[in-house]
Amino acid sequence: MVESPHSDGRAGIDAALVKRLVAAQFPQWSALPVTPVEVDGWDNRTYRLGDEMTVRLPTAAGYVPAVDKEDRWLSVLAPSLPVAIPVPLAKGVPGEGYRFSWSIRGWLDGETASLDRIGDLSGFAVSVAEFVLALQRVDATGGPRAGAHSFYRGASPAHYDDQTRRSLAALEGRIDTARASAVWDAALDATWSGPPVWFHGDLASGNLLVRDGKLSAVIDFGTSGVGDPACDLVIAWTMFSGESREAFRGAVGQEPATWARARGWALWKALITLVEDIDRDERRAAVNRRVIDEVLADHDRAG
Repeated sequence: MVESPHSDGRAGIDAALVKRLVAAQFPQWSALPVTPVEVDGWDNRTYRLGDEMTVRLPTAAGYVPAVDKEDRWLSVLAPSLPVAIPVPLAKGVPGEGYRFSWSIRGWLDGETASLDRIGDLSGFAVSVAEFVLALQRVDATGGPRAGAHSFYRGASPAHYDDQTRRSLAALEGRIDTARASAVWDAALDATWSGPPVWFHGDLASGNLLVRDGKLSAVIDFGTSGVGDPACDLVIAWTMFSGESREAFRGAVGQEPATWARARGWALWKALITLVEDIDRDERRAAVNRRVIDEVLADHDRAG
């Protein structure tokens, strides 16, 4: 889950700690420089290790299950996917005052996806759709079923029903809560009954890398698992619009009920974030208002 640049030392993790961990557990790499990446995530802190590796450290206990999950499954997924994903190289253990397991991966070249770095947004949307479909085709046998490790992505959005209802109550009079409630109710009614498939769980611009304006890699599989793929459609409203959204929709397919649940996932996240930001951060609030408006309009068009 990528956020933005952070000062070194967040969550008690800094370059000096990473340097000590690497030296103690992987002395063959102890001479390599350790530097924070320019755009860091929230769930983990990531550091460049030399020119060809990264070190990734969970910031809290809730993010630790992703270390073993990614170490086990990324190499299984990679051969079937159309673009690069992180390659696990080593797994560290608690030490030097740090309490959690951590990982070392290969460095992936590319820049974080943004509209100004993408030449053909509709073509990019098709590439993201192709990634989603390729991921869904990977054999899900034995894969990690959706649950706490995926923050319930891949499960029913009903897990967040109470949180969503509280957000709707808090936003009464500030958004169209009647229409938003209808979208949420439709998402809960659109029960998923298909076979479990692989999902990424956090397909967002910050987890997509581009080179020469095209999708080159997908990162951060911390919320991945097997279950309902609806959560991977949320990018239709958070990154795409107009022609690019229709290009994504057409390329990725999926049944109407899956799109109804996807609207629910997008609405849930936009609502809870808007509650936090509406009186504190006008820019972020505007982003979430736009997502909510687009989701409501899409629901209306779907009938």
